[in-house]
Amino acid sequence: MMKKARKTALALVTGAATVGLVLTGCAPSGGGDGGTTSDAITDEQREEALNTPTDLTFWTWVPDIENEVALFEEKYPAINVTVENVGQGLEHYQKLRSALEAGEGAPDVAQVEYQYIPSFVLTESLLDLTPYGADDIADDYVGWAWNQVSPNEEVWAVPQDVGPMGNLYREDILSEAGITEAPETWDDYAAAAKAVKDETGSYISNLGATQAGQMIGFMWQAGVQPFTYDGAETVGIDVNNDTAKEVANYWTELIQQDLISVDTDFSDQWYQGLANGKYAGWLTAAWGPIFLQGTAESTSGLWRAAPLPQWSAGEQVSGNWGGSSDAVLATSENPIAAYELAKFINHDEESAMKLATEQFLYPPQLSVLENPEFIDQESEFYGGQQVNKLFADISETVDTDFQWVPFMEYVYSTYEETIGSVVAEKGDIAAALDEWQDQLVSYAEDQGFTVE
Repeated sequence: MMKKARKTALALVTGAATVGLVLTGCAPSGGGDGGTTSDAITDEQREEALNTPTDLTFWTWVPDIENEVALFEEKYPAINVTVENVGQGLEHYQKLRSALEAGEGAPDVAQVEYQYIPSFVLTESLLDLTPYGADDIADDYVGWAWNQVSPNEEVWAVPQDVGPMGNLYREDILSEAGITEAPETWDDYAAAAKAVKDETGSYISNLGATQAGQMIGFMWQAGVQPFTYDGAETVGIDVNNDTAKEVANYWTELIQQDLISVDTDFSDQWYQGLANGKYAGWLTAAWGPIFLQGTAESTSGLWRAAPLPQWSAGEQVSGNWGGSSDAVLATSENPIAAYELAKFINHDEESAMKLATEQFLYPPQLSVLENPEFIDQESEFYGGQQVNKLFADISETVDTDFQWVPFMEYVYSTYEETIGSVVAEKGDIAAALDEWQDQLVSYAEDQGFTVE
């Protein structure tokens, strides 16, 4: 079970390590008798589609999702679903774009991380699910997660999982340093970092040089809006504003004081650091608790979970790191059945509970976040804490309006070249934000976008 948890958690952060991919020549080539429609689908059409023998293809990297698909096929025996894992991260998206460009071989439904939805919107590759009834389920998800799939009037996918951020920490190491409660503010966290290093030799946490998703999550929490997209040809890029630089300066200071380590995360060295006490904590997302449980099994009972430290005392605000959705491709010849599959997997209560408790995807569905069978679980690894409930509460504090640009592959790759290299060298992160801003603006303009 823990091996599966590690595999699942790794899949959630794969997007943060992808390399650049120029988004040209990827518009879908027609095909199918379904296609885009502006007319609302009637109950009769839905009934007919779900009772007509139909083959669907679903591309996803979620382990054992065949179990949830089996529930769908049991309810709709006329529909046969073929599940294919064509890779994850860059490999998944490369194959998806190639199939769309070729006009053949694309699936009916595909897993798409939130930050990559705009790139598929740009190329008109996704089906607007509004006429199929997607708006009817909007209130069944945490608001910010729904906004990720529906930033405007259209609905481009159904939310599957999310990564609201919190603080996992070693209670024993912090106690040794005289700290009896999780730091409530970032000032408290900096003071705790010094105490932990001075008294125990451990780092309070690690900032992975290649993890754009983590740093963007910290910016999200601070209220930074680094990206905007109007769904057409205008983008906003503002990664080096004053608040972003405040966040950058905070981490620069801790790193240069040797109070935060900068090891490459999700590496053997990093795994060992979590297990042997080199790191007294991990600022991570809601998928982190199960992942850590499998990575540092020998430390069971020593860890605790808390919200992220806050920039202002008394606030409760978080950011997000990771998460994905299931989208219907515009080329699907069976759009009604395809939408019903995407909806069922992520909306049906039994299926959604399976995703949360068997594949360990942290849920955006309110039905799961309010289900005692999920939120009341007590974790021995975290000293009996109800960790699921903690992150359910955190999930309500994530800013709703956060957006992405339609070239996030390039954003992530240039993060590694600019911010990542500076983090690794313990340099000035705020200064590197200026270089990153210039690169992103130049790229956007070269691709024909209007930059605000």
